[in-house]
Amino acid sequence: MDSAAPELARGALRDLVRINRFLGGHIVLRSMLSRLVHRDEEFSVLDVGAASGDMAAQIRRRYPRATVVCLDQRPIHLDAASGLRVAGDAFRLPFGERSFDFVFSSLFLHHFEDPHVVELLQSFRRVARRAVLAIDLERHPLAYYFIPSTKMVLGWDPITVNDAPVSVESGFHRGELLRLAHAAGLTEAAVTRHHPWFRLALVAPTT
Repeated sequence: MDSAAPELARGALRDLVRINRFLGGHIVLRSMLSRLVHRDEEFSVLDVGAASGDMAAQIRRRYPRATVVCLDQRPIHLDAASGLRVAGDAFRLPFGERSFDFVFSSLFLHHFEDPHVVELLQSFRRVARRAVLAIDLERHPLAYYFIPSTKMVLGWDPITVNDAPVSVESGFHRGELLRLAHAAGLTEAAVTRHHPWFRLALVAPTT
């Protein structure tokens, strides 16, 4: 999807919103934040690799006093995002140290090799005052086959059908993601598994 022409990527971006809405992304996000902040609390979030911004919209909807900035390397991905948007490099975040309470990513880290994941988490750690947060895929056969096996019933975009198994194969086991967080200096990190969604949630305090 990252290399697809804009007109071809739109269908896959719509599918990503559907996947988050119906296959656990929004549920895991709500569970994660409920342990960290109160409904009426004022806090800031940088959503890295935000794409169309549906996760950021979920945060704003549930926490009306939250400030959420969506960042993506491809400006075209941010076209459907609402609120504050920035085109930028996740490895060189265009923000000063401790600029946001939380730096968050969803279904983003699995796109990178392990050394680059560590580099990304170090970049996130620099900018986060309170914690680095991430939701990503747990590598599992059921998750691997789900999108291709339901393509006719659920009408997935061809890019989604191609990319989903590759993404799951590039996902993590719990211990792997925890090890990468520790290697990035996030020594208090915790990773939880969320089934039946086959998602992993990383919460790594920076204070």
